[in-house]
Amino acid sequence: MQQISYTDLSAFAEQNPHYMLIDVREEFEHQHFNIGGQNIPLQEVVGVAHTLPTNVPIVLYCKKGIRSVIAIQRLLQKNDSLQLINLEGGIEHLLHTTHA
Repeated sequence: MQQISYTDLSAFAEQNPHYMLIDVREEFEHQHFNIGGQNIPLQEVVGVAHTLPTNVPIVLYCKKGIRSVIAIQRLLQKNDSLQLINLEGGIEHLLHTTHA
């Protein structure tokens, strides 16, 4: 499974201007704090697998990186041509530094 660190994400975004960012946390978590992207909770993400683009990389994130790994595994079962990347470690460290 391909992974990217948060520190490498901005350089990745510059090199891939059409990439997609998906937050697989619950809506209340996304509203509290997020790094952008579309909010599609883990329980709903498989249902939209057929709508996701296969021609651009898709970075998935959550709090610790666990739900996004699960989402990637489930999405690949539905469509193995998706270019999915996990945000390694999630955004937990950002939550603590931003809201400290």
